[in-house]
Amino acid sequence: MPLADRHFTAAIVAAQVLAQIGAFTLPALLPGYLDRWDLSGTEAGWLVGAFFAAYVTAVPVLVSLTDRVPGWRIYLVGAGCTAVAHLGFGLLAEGFWSGLAFRAIAGIGWAGCYMPGLKVLADRLEGAAQSRAVSWHAAGVGMAGAASFAMAGLLDAAAGPAAAFAFGGIAAIAAGAIGVAVMPRGLPPRAPDAPPPGALLDFRPVLRNRPAMAWIAGYTVHTWELAALRAWGVAFLAASFARDGVPGWMPGPAAIFTAAGLVGIAVSVTGNETAQKHGRAKVVTWAMAMAAAFSVVTGFAGIASPLLAAFCVIAWNACIYLDSSALTGGTVQAAAPGMRGATMGLHSMCGYAGGFLGPLGVGIALDLVGTDRAVAWVLAFGHLAPFTLAGLLVLRRLSR
Repeated sequence: MPLADRHFTAAIVAAQVLAQIGAFTLPALLPGYLDRWDLSGTEAGWLVGAFFAAYVTAVPVLVSLTDRVPGWRIYLVGAGCTAVAHLGFGLLAEGFWSGLAFRAIAGIGWAGCYMPGLKVLADRLEGAAQSRAVSWHAAGVGMAGAASFAMAGLLDAAAGPAAAFAFGGIAAIAAGAIGVAVMPRGLPPRAPDAPPPGALLDFRPVLRNRPAMAWIAGYTVHTWELAALRAWGVAFLAASFARDGVPGWMPGPAAIFTAAGLVGIAVSVTGNETAQKHGRAKVVTWAMAMAAAFSVVTGFAGIASPLLAAFCVIAWNACIYLDSSALTGGTVQAAAPGMRGATMGLHSMCGYAGGFLGPLGVGIALDLVGTDRAVAWVLAFGHLAPFTLAGLLVLRRLSR
């Protein structure tokens, strides 16, 4: 990869890290908000899931616009919404409804940053360089997500939850500044054989693209499961630790989930390289099958031992991350000429629709069984396995 492309890739990844660094402040601090706002499991699921629901609503418009409008403009809107959402949640939110509004704004903000930033990166590169850039982009976003838990825990302990959210807001402002500075001012050149853009929200050409839809189906259940674990992983570990106690040397739930995220990043990069050598379908099949198994095992581990619970959370997260880059890279490469923005928009929209359902489903399951019963986590996490396996089946059939 030429040096200029490396510097460009590094700048885009840095901006995405800053935009994402506050995204999981609420899940990291969820045990405190459950008590502070007297939230039910379903309400907590809505608070976390509202981010994904708003993302799903906004992303088809914002990403499809990148085929018509320079990406830096979309990115600046996204970073601005992200800053407003974090600062507002930390300083102004006083309960469920005001918190829900700011979480929705955060989802719109990430819709303007995540896929538009990735598309700007993908438009500049091709082939193996593009695949590796997508992998490093996923790693950077994953690293920010992991660090989000640790930073939230540290800032909350030092200065309270408002400081944790303010950090995410300031970082988003810096992300917008980088995007404006480095992103191209014009649209990328169109290939000679590329069709003219269709209607803004016309996804019919993408729906007819079976290879792209296969990867989109896989990404949907991947994000479904990942969002559920991210939303409730810290609360699950906190419940396990409170019930059985932990050794003095063992780190807290937020620190453990940060470690799980860092392991996931390494696995994601490794999974992409392995997919290039041995085939995406093979790597994705193994990853999704193992993730489904761990979604069942982890709930039982919370009953057995805090140490086992922590190990299973890390292992389950690693299995989910194993196919992250492979799925997104598959969609990018399967996109038809001139339809990359719309294809990535549908990819992200479907994925984050799963991201909305995952946290909400866990919260509903906990309310149905009762959070005071240890077996509640068996149902809350275990119910994800059938959806993961169903997504794998759809992916395999569309890939034929």
